[in-house]
Amino acid sequence: MQGFQAEKSLVLEYFEAIDAASAEEVSAVLDRYTSQDYLFRGVHPFNELRGAEAVGANVWAPLKRSLRSMQRRQDVFMAGESEIDGDRWVMSMGHFMGLFDTDWLGIRATRKLGMLRYAEFHCVTDGKISQTGLWVDIIGFMQQAGINPLPPSTGQYFVYPGPRNHDGILLDEQPPEEAKRTLEVLNLMIEDLSSLNVSGNDRCPPELLAKRWTDDMVWYGPAGIGASYTIPRYQEQHQYPFREGLKDKVFNGHVCRFAEGNFACFFGWPNLSNTPTGGFLGLPGGELRGDMRVVDVYRREGGKLAENWVLIDIPFWLKQQGLDILERTRAICNP
Repeated sequence: MQGFQAEKSLVLEYFEAIDAASAEEVSAVLDRYTSQDYLFRGVHPFNELRGAEAVGANVWAPLKRSLRSMQRRQDVFMAGESEIDGDRWVMSMGHFMGLFDTDWLGIRATRKLGMLRYAEFHCVTDGKISQTGLWVDIIGFMQQAGINPLPPSTGQYFVYPGPRNHDGILLDEQPPEEAKRTLEVLNLMIEDLSSLNVSGNDRCPPELLAKRWTDDMVWYGPAGIGASYTIPRYQEQHQYPFREGLKDKVFNGHVCRFAEGNFACFFGWPNLSNTPTGGFLGLPGGELRGDMRVVDVYRREGGKLAENWVLIDIPFWLKQQGLDILERTRAICNP
């Protein structure tokens, strides 16, 4: 298999251009680097868009106007061939940092530094970006602006660090056998979770997780859930509330799933379907089935997973339950 240096170089060049562009210039940059049939998938309220002009006008231009002097601060940069369909993808994860000087999505500007957590996937086909998946943690950004649309979280949310070993920026080609090892561990973990969904066991013992996770694992979840450290606290602060507060959980698959070195990542559209019975996110159950769009980024250490960064499009899931937190925030806090 050939390496992924060409795809990485293209995306890094695109990043340099889009990061330097003004709000008025972003559509032209997108047009230069994307294919004619360019497909964008993003969190609510962006959702699915087609074409450079639509993505520039609806996603990047408003963000550029809101986060002045915006910087991309990467923690993970990797590429690989998706085991789903063989497409070639590049993924970047980190934070967009800037001065929150103009209202964004109905969130009132603070004129203070803001950190918008992101994970960005790009499929490269024939030298162009043909697909993008962009997750940003809107609720985490709202919390920095002094607005918390949800009850207290079970975990701790903050501006998350990158990999413990500071080794997530994979600019050079990595040994393919390492990617294979990482995917093997990841897929065994996914099989474990799928078996739990089928069995209905919502309180699995820690020994089950310890088969695939290090004892000092860290799970960096989205705002509204927060981060957990060690297997017991992860189970207490996320796994059990998630499994017990949602029923009829169905795994729908991934758009892409790949690894490079000791890192792996995926996203789905949607990954999961479930029905809230009450308690998840501190909210009541409404028996309304919803879809979850999820990003996972992993770091492997030896034969186990050690760190996991997760973004869930919680605003989209809540909107399916009848709660539009963006509209509610705008109407109450920024009318």
